[in-house]
Amino acid sequence: MTTQAKKDAKAIFRVASGNFLEMYDFAVYGFYAPFIASIFFPAENEFISIMQSFLAFGMGFLMRPLGAIMLGAYMDRHGRKNGLLLTLTLMAIGTLTIAFCPGYESIGILAPIIVVLGRLLQGFSAGAEVGGASVYLAEIAPKHLRGFYVSWQSGSQQVATVFAGAIGVALHYWVGDVIMEDWGWRIPFIIGCMVVPFIFYIRRTLEETPEFEAKKHHAPKTFGAIFKNMSENYPIIITGVFFVMMTTVTFYFVTSFTPHFANNILHFSKLESFIVTAIVGLSNLFWLPVSGFIGDKIGRKKVAFFVTFLGMISAYPMLNFLANNVTFTNLILVELWFSFIFGAYNGAMVCALSEIMPKHVKALGFSFSYSITVAIFGGFTPAVSTALVQWTSNPASPAFWLTFAAVCSFIASVVIFRKNGFYERQQREGEA
Repeated sequence: MTTQAKKDAKAIFRVASGNFLEMYDFAVYGFYAPFIASIFFPAENEFISIMQSFLAFGMGFLMRPLGAIMLGAYMDRHGRKNGLLLTLTLMAIGTLTIAFCPGYESIGILAPIIVVLGRLLQGFSAGAEVGGASVYLAEIAPKHLRGFYVSWQSGSQQVATVFAGAIGVALHYWVGDVIMEDWGWRIPFIIGCMVVPFIFYIRRTLEETPEFEAKKHHAPKTFGAIFKNMSENYPIIITGVFFVMMTTVTFYFVTSFTPHFANNILHFSKLESFIVTAIVGLSNLFWLPVSGFIGDKIGRKKVAFFVTFLGMISAYPMLNFLANNVTFTNLILVELWFSFIFGAYNGAMVCALSEIMPKHVKALGFSFSYSITVAIFGGFTPAVSTALVQWTSNPASPAFWLTFAAVCSFIASVVIFRKNGFYERQQREGEA
């Protein structure tokens, strides 16, 4: 390995570590949503309680666009490194808020309010974390390996999912469901808080990217200038929203919704649901860099078209098969299929999204497109999926939501990769 490759590997690790914490916190909330529902959102009807918990989960995503605007603009003005340190700090505060908040029985209505505030702060920081990390990796990567480098942003999130799932398996095995439901669910949140000092330390050693240093004086300085730049580039941003849809909806289906789906709808044990989630995380981790590398070799266009098409035609048949053949093996196989759909698409899509954004608002444009998608579609996937099952009495009904997302991303891919489209134009500008 060359000296530059070793330097890049260290930079990837430092950047990806913050994404690890972001996804770990979100995964833990999704995993323990039923416990959080009973502690902070008690209701006579279990469906109402779990829906309130998932809606609180989704509320955090509503803050992402605001975080994307404010923190994304901060990154474009003050640097990727400074912005990534700020997002990490805010994420840690939000996690601490949820981990140590007393339950509804202790402080009444203040309990759910504090939890929602913690989720809002997490969402605000996450609004620019994914975009900032992806843009940083894209800017330090050699052109022929850009997709592979950027894929590790999402790859670190899969490590977090596996880690959170493994902790869940261990805790349920060692302390049991009763203690976990009472207070044990706080342990994974506290573990997340404990790794913050280490991640903050290693992120401080990041170097600013050469591309940012070259153009930093051209970044928008005021909010008026920021909104002017966004309005000028609204076609790219809107198309980017639909481009991201299949990734974010599928991801939150296979991670945040799966524990509830397996346990409460398909009636597997909590231990089995955590095992499946950990397996899915490993599968995601495999497909992301593979897809990023393949996209570098054959082009992101081919990968995007092929995988979105598979997503459109396979979502309902796969879930319908599982609903009519409920076994643990089939659950794993179906979840692994959706893991492939997510990982294979995301590995190419995230890099392409960074490549179509204008250089002077790259972090802002990427973060805003991504966060809007997560806020409107991805973050509410657990709530939408739960509601669909409740309203239709069909365990396969979340497939309608997955199919809709795949159709939107397929159409966006056509727009982005068409002749003289956003992708080709930005590639020409980059070469100029």
